[in-house]
Amino acid sequence: MTHTPLTAVPPAPPSRARKVLRAVEIASCVPYLALKVAWIAGSRIGIPEGSVLLEHRVLMAVANSVTVLMDGAVIVLALLLTQPWGRCLPSWLLAVPMWGAGGLLLPIMVGFPVQALLAATNGAADPEAAMDGKFLDPWVFHVVYTGFIIQGLCLGTLFVLYARERWAHLWQGRVGDLPAGGRGLRAAAVAGAVLALFLIALHALWALGATTGLSPTQAARRGPDFHVLQMVDALYLVAAAAGLLMLAFRSGRALPVRLPLGMAWLGSGAVGCWGVWLLIAAALPAAEGTEDVSQLTTLTYAGGMIVGLLVVACTAVLLRRRGTWGA
Repeated sequence: MTHTPLTAVPPAPPSRARKVLRAVEIASCVPYLALKVAWIAGSRIGIPEGSVLLEHRVLMAVANSVTVLMDGAVIVLALLLTQPWGRCLPSWLLAVPMWGAGGLLLPIMVGFPVQALLAATNGAADPEAAMDGKFLDPWVFHVVYTGFIIQGLCLGTLFVLYARERWAHLWQGRVGDLPAGGRGLRAAAVAGAVLALFLIALHALWALGATTGLSPTQAARRGPDFHVLQMVDALYLVAAAAGLLMLAFRSGRALPVRLPLGMAWLGSGAVGCWGVWLLIAAALPAAEGTEDVSQLTTLTYAGGMIVGLLVVACTAVLLRRRGTWGA
């Protein structure tokens, strides 16, 4: 009697809905990539006369090349999340860039509509007016940020669908079902929460109108959108720190695991990735007429980076203890 060897069933091809999401995701990247490539090639489309972007041409070419690679990575992620071979990658190789992409896109998805709404209802300056017309033409902001919002929605949906199939075992059940966190992990969680609390207090002060630690230029440029976005930044920190504390100490034992896990993931990405991005921007040579960033503001960028990285690292450790992360 012969036996037919058992073979693994290959993952099913992507559904029509996922194909549509992937196509919309890729299409939403095209305007941004086209603008960046045009600028690298020397075009001045969308750049007004006297723009600060024209003062450091080599630096801007390098920065534009980096952002082209970053947005190109979004297209690669969309393919990974919708192709059968995307299931064969090590978990970290997909989770790390997804954390970075989500962390950079989420504040834009929240912040730009808030700024636009405030501009429409309160007569506040449009987001592009922050540089007094010396940065980019207004239409560039609307085209680029609308594309980012679409990218975030499509990529986030694709990731949730992918993660539900591959890693659902990691967030099933209640918080009380999680393995106990060790002393080191709990100490790291408390340290991150203490630093986050300091940053939350600063953002809350600035949201309420205080100018403590702001440079004269920053204080003069404040508008309604500044105060609202400072409060939103504080909420990202609250979500990151609270999510990690709930996971590490198993607080709220009856709550579903996906709630604190989502808070830690999204909050840490927003504060960590934007902390890194703004730190890099602060380190670049300042062009004449650009915003003078205070030392305390720069420290908040560094603090956000530390909190974000600490929270996501601790969360990864907890997930690894709970189940096979590479499954």
